[in-house]
Amino acid sequence: MQNGLAMRYTTRVPPTVAVRSPKRVLDLAVPVVSVAAALALWELVTRTGVISPKDLSPMSTSFRALWTMLQTGGFWSAFLDTVRGWALGLGIATALAVPLGIVLGSSEVAARAFRVPIEFLRPIPSAVLIPLLFLTLGTTLRSEIFLASFGAFWPLLVQTMYGVHDVDPIATETARSFKVGRLERLYRVTFPSAVPYIATGLRISSTVALILAFTAELFMGTPGLGQALNLAESYGLNDTMYALAVATGALGLAIHLAFSAVERRALRWHPSQRLAAL
Repeated sequence: MQNGLAMRYTTRVPPTVAVRSPKRVLDLAVPVVSVAAALALWELVTRTGVISPKDLSPMSTSFRALWTMLQTGGFWSAFLDTVRGWALGLGIATALAVPLGIVLGSSEVAARAFRVPIEFLRPIPSAVLIPLLFLTLGTTLRSEIFLASFGAFWPLLVQTMYGVHDVDPIATETARSFKVGRLERLYRVTFPSAVPYIATGLRISSTVALILAFTAELFMGTPGLGQALNLAESYGLNDTMYALAVATGALGLAIHLAFSAVERRALRWHPSQRLAAL
């Protein structure tokens, strides 16, 4: 009988492992293959003359230009300037949006009172503020930070409000029945339920903050990759221009992967992360 149970056990375990391993390999292979295909297509359309190399530098030429720039201090200075504007903008947006979102999500009266201003300001494209920033803050780092903060603020605010609204009412009523105070309910019940929404909002806002920091550098001339790209375009340095675009895209991808990894690790207790790991 023990041999029969052992045979049953050994025949059941390997299929689970066999299902998980190909899935993980596929999850890694699909992005790699898609990126390689996109790069190959980029090279093909320029080398075959579908798009003139004067308008779109070949992929190999752009990457050679990027490799050359990586060995210069000027590139890394511009890179760090962009990271600084992104980090400060996202940090300020987080410091404002998360507490305000918790307050508005916890109070129906406050949510109704601020609904009109939020719905009025949220759809305004952040780039529209650039002329106003020219006249008020000027072409300084403060303008870049304000633009990045403004754009990153709204997704994080809305996600935090939704997270607070999504708290299980049974859990809230149970805490009240045990005479748990308002502040204790906030960090024991409300905040843990809202954390997955806040993490998603942070991931979205991090990308928005980078886009707007780069936009400020591109159009307002604040130091960074955007300013460097604008100068390269002005002098007709197409290879350098596309190399800087690739560098900015790589930075955005690195930010997304970093936030996704932190989210998976910090929320490994959440059902959504456990199901994604299967």
